[in-house]
Amino acid sequence: MSKTALITGASSGIGRELAIRFAQDRHNVILVARSEGKLKELADQIRTQYGVTVTIIAKDLADIHAPKEIYDQLQQAGIQVDYLANNAGIGCFGDFVTNDIDQEMQLIDLNVRALAYMSRLFLPDMVKRRHGGILNVASTAAFQPGPLMANYYASKSYVLSLTEALANELKGTGVTISALCPGPTETDFVKEAHMEGSKLFKGDVMSAKAVAEMGYDGLMAGQTIVIPGLKNKLMAWSVRLVPRKWVPGIVRKVQEKG
Repeated sequence: MSKTALITGASSGIGRELAIRFAQDRHNVILVARSEGKLKELADQIRTQYGVTVTIIAKDLADIHAPKEIYDQLQQAGIQVDYLANNAGIGCFGDFVTNDIDQEMQLIDLNVRALAYMSRLFLPDMVKRRHGGILNVASTAAFQPGPLMANYYASKSYVLSLTEALANELKGTGVTISALCPGPTETDFVKEAHMEGSKLFKGDVMSAKAVAEMGYDGLMAGQTIVIPGLKNKLMAWSVRLVPRKWVPGIVRKVQEKG
């Protein structure tokens, strides 16, 4: 019997590549994002190339009602979700005290609330079936505080912490959960977060496809934390060797524009 994967933020970047990767392994896919037009284009491509069933749901997950509406719609359609990729997220560059307050709160609603809500809605069914998996897209930002993107870094720390805790709670249930923690990646994130010119994206940047491949493989292998690339692994874990009070200053220098 074919399995089904639901991918949020599926219209571009890592989410788009995750959808393709699931389809390559003959999983049916449910594509969720705001842009219905982009979802339809991707759905046509996936159906043509892989012959799987594709369902599109155009929803803004920053809307606090969206997760429940998505879950109810799939329940009514009799569609079972075996894998959930919580990829949707946004960034906000600049000083927290001067950034647009609505955008900062939207970041929390999308990066934190929606991810937790989607996980809580779909996990019980997976546990009941004793099969399934969740891939939460975090970031290497999860491993340290990040001046100039304070709220974003904090949101990804939440994603990593939640994932690690749930991995422990889910032991023996047949359900796995992984946190994908990429470093700088070639997506629309830089433009959308107004990070053009940031030093962080001037070095080696991984492709969204490579990140998605490693995230998919890590989920299927039952890895709790997946950090794509040796450089990113070193960056994430080396933070533990530096005095905590130095870390914000180091991160700020890396992120500053110039």
